[in-house]
Amino acid sequence: MPALDATIRTQVSAPLRFSDGYATIARVFTFDGLVDGREHVAFGLGDRAAPVASAGRLGEPLVRPHSECLTGDVFGSQRCDCGAQLREAVERIAERGGFLLYLRQEGRGIGLYAKLDAYALQDTGLDTYEANLALGHREDERSYLVAAQMLRALGVPRVALLSNNPDKARQLGRYGVAVSARVPTGVHLSDANARYLATKVQRGAHTLDIPLQAG
Repeated sequence: MPALDATIRTQVSAPLRFSDGYATIARVFTFDGLVDGREHVAFGLGDRAAPVASAGRLGEPLVRPHSECLTGDVFGSQRCDCGAQLREAVERIAERGGFLLYLRQEGRGIGLYAKLDAYALQDTGLDTYEANLALGHREDERSYLVAAQMLRALGVPRVALLSNNPDKARQLGRYGVAVSARVPTGVHLSDANARYLATKVQRGAHTLDIPLQAG
């Protein structure tokens, strides 16, 4: 497909601190020219927290495209593992050097209100994919084209991908970013998200080492 070029709009240093006390420094990047017009941001961590002119000379980074989850990332909802994955990813990327791409595609791309509607359907017995379909959406509406655009703007043609989701690797490859390795996240299993995680394994082929009877 033809290249869709984005450019770095702003880069600024920001200290990060999580509720458990973990702290690090990030370089936060914004972009012009992203294909969907949304305000996605990249966090450069570890050796990528330096200005982009320096970061561009470094080797292959660890990268996690993380889809926004207001309920999990901000309020600590246990219905998913998003908040725990975000916290884990920041520390692991800071240790190795790389980027967290924070993508504004809540609820696997269907939006916050629709995600909460899907939760209500899950409470009646549907799984997370069935609930999306019942609402007239696809099982997963996320696109990682903007992630590829962001990485190209950052001068990153090749990554080690921190993700359990094979679709992220497929899409990045399709959009011109080589994935040299897939690095799984930890398993953040709780009573509240056990069925959700099992469904991701069974229907989404996520590489999570959990007992399938957990759902």
